[in-house]
Amino acid sequence: MHKDLLQRDQQYVWHPFTPQTLAPKPLGVKAAKDCKIILEDGKEVIDAISSWWVNIHGHGNEELAETLKQQALNLDHIIFAGFTHEPAVTLAEKLIPLLPGKFDKCFFSDNGSTSTEIALKMAIQYFWNTGDKKRKKVIAFEGAYHGDTFGAMSMAGRTPFSAPFEEFLFDVNYLPFPTAENWEEVKSLMVEYTKNEDACCFIFEPLVQGASGMRMYKAEQLDELIGIAQSHGTLCIADEVMTGFYRTGKLFATNHLINHQPDIVCMSKALTAGILPLSLTFCTQKIYDAFLVDDMMKTFFHGHSFTGNPLACAVAIKSLEMLLSEKRQNQIDHIIKSHQKFAEILSTLPFAKNIRQTGTILAFDYDTEKDTSYFNSIRDELYNFFLSKGILLRPLGNTVYFHTPYTITQEELDHIYNIVHRLFKEGLSTMKADRC
Repeated sequence: MHKDLLQRDQQYVWHPFTPQTLAPKPLGVKAAKDCKIILEDGKEVIDAISSWWVNIHGHGNEELAETLKQQALNLDHIIFAGFTHEPAVTLAEKLIPLLPGKFDKCFFSDNGSTSTEIALKMAIQYFWNTGDKKRKKVIAFEGAYHGDTFGAMSMAGRTPFSAPFEEFLFDVNYLPFPTAENWEEVKSLMVEYTKNEDACCFIFEPLVQGASGMRMYKAEQLDELIGIAQSHGTLCIADEVMTGFYRTGKLFATNHLINHQPDIVCMSKALTAGILPLSLTFCTQKIYDAFLVDDMMKTFFHGHSFTGNPLACAVAIKSLEMLLSEKRQNQIDHIIKSHQKFAEILSTLPFAKNIRQTGTILAFDYDTEKDTSYFNSIRDELYNFFLSKGILLRPLGNTVYFHTPYTITQEELDHIYNIVHRLFKEGLSTMKADRC
């Protein structure tokens, strides 16, 4: 990195999820195009995690850039209280018919955490507005992640991330993460938590828990849990922030459900393909009707300065159009099949364990003979090793996962597969010593 840039960064910038004295210095990026990140020194790195799961069309996409430019020249921003505009209405109009189940209203905000905060507040106030004020319990999975603001953090599993704030967080009834072995226990607990009809909501990451290590569970299990919760009047919230937009092989992870659908859906990340921050929270007409009253005190008093930003909405519309194209659908299908083939190879290697795949997400654990954990010491070694080989993979502890842009080429996939194959076959110590 240019020395001056690094010095200025270290003087003024506080980076996210970064131990300030333990982490290596950040790498300067001067450009990015397609699936390649170009560093200050000219080195190219394949972005195999879509820059935190957002850049589904790669970097520097000309169609998205042109859409952004044209919208900026026409309407860049307008207060969304008392005003409306074509990009916001069109985006909601296009997405609502694509959602599983029957959704009717869309609330705009600016990131994944705020989308889940809004969902929580909608659920709580729905029961407050309808006079059922005893419903205060929140149900979530152990290991869940729903964001870093206080409500979102409260709904997530208790981890070292939230330790300094625990006395300020509200209590949550946690379900064990569903497995074949504990499934009867999980169902029994859901019945126990909801049977007294004092539970407000059940929030979940459908099919894949992202930040806790790409942990995957079955659609049939989620379907049944939603059914139990809804039979006792508990609202169900699908946090599709990470899983949405074909990450699980379908447009939304909840599209995999057969019998039951959530009451509220949250989305962000890939919504704008990494161009601008935007999130949406969808709800049913039943929920909206609880706010459709003359009593001023039953208004949903929530908003953000950038609510419904026209630039972000215009880009999201264009991204959705590209995503639904035959070309992109074929690319998504190709990634899924390529990962399936590579997963079979991984299953034969000594250092690879717990190999799992849902749609375009492929994950596996590097066997360190320790429990899989975000704080596994091998994480930094793996991260730096992959960077040295021209690949951005950001392991979750000893869990390595692929979250590539849908535009990734077979050549780029093969390079990633080759490096990972050698790593899991030969071990990290051997590969680090290899200077070939």
